[in-house]
Amino acid sequence: MREHDLHLEFESAFDDTDDKRWKAKKSRRPADDAEPTRRGRMTEEEKLRVARVREDQLSEADTPEDGDRWSTWGDAEHGPKPYPGWLVTELAAVDRELGIVKTGKEADVFLLERAMPDRSCLLAAKRYRSNDHRMFHRDSGYLEGRRMKKSRETRAIANRTAFGRNLIAEQWAVAEFAALGRLWQIGAPVPYPVQRSGTELLLEFIGDDEGNAAPRLAQARPDEDELLDLWRQLVAALMVLAEAGLAHGDLSAFNLMVHDGRLVLIDLPQIVDLVANPRGREFLERDVRNVSAWFSGRGLPSEIADPAALIEMLLDVAGLR
Repeated sequence: MREHDLHLEFESAFDDTDDKRWKAKKSRRPADDAEPTRRGRMTEEEKLRVARVREDQLSEADTPEDGDRWSTWGDAEHGPKPYPGWLVTELAAVDRELGIVKTGKEADVFLLERAMPDRSCLLAAKRYRSNDHRMFHRDSGYLEGRRMKKSRETRAIANRTAFGRNLIAEQWAVAEFAALGRLWQIGAPVPYPVQRSGTELLLEFIGDDEGNAAPRLAQARPDEDELLDLWRQLVAALMVLAEAGLAHGDLSAFNLMVHDGRLVLIDLPQIVDLVANPRGREFLERDVRNVSAWFSGRGLPSEIADPAALIEMLLDVAGLR
């Protein structure tokens, strides 16, 4: 083997191999293929901009006449089997956006219709924000102790470059999709996680057939009997999580929906492992006190909505007493 080949083989063990090979290719490129106006390495922002332009061009070239895009089911990570009967999984289906459902600190939720000529379903498209928006307010705790496979990705996240923030957004999407899949399988009242593609989650739409989203618990005005029933549903849901050694981690009346009298837990990227997380008990106690205060404020007797008693019961179920 020639000395030059040995040198290239030695270089391939390092993270910047791609950059070095790119420079070598560029130096061998014919003059008429050169980019005389660009000097130096592309920034992460420029790489993302170019990628978005290419995606837009591809999308415009292959857009269905009666929708915004073809179904992305074929290229996505799927939810747990068996798939619900209402779900449209045909690759020939068309996705059409019907409007925005909710804006949030880390993600926006849109209403999406996935349709075939003979049937359709409504989905909630949750899209995590990345480099164009504010930092995730909980990302430092979530990412603590995690490392990416590539050291340059680790550095990008640590330095909060545009590329790093996009990686953080995808990690949040991955975490929520995995949490929803696990909770769905153990019988927790959560939306069915349909698919994940990058930073976009498609979830079961919690609302009516006309596309009206169910209200948050914070917006509900239940009567006395409804209030007691919702409290019992909440306790049952928290028991399911505790039996699995989990806590929501950010539970409040704004992260619960009420649809046809049924309580549904949402917004779960930060779900907490009560055993592995050193602050697990703290998160569980905060969850319980937040929701107990809401129920007490709506008139549920304090002996029923007793946070201390519920906390002790959940810790016991989780095997932490």
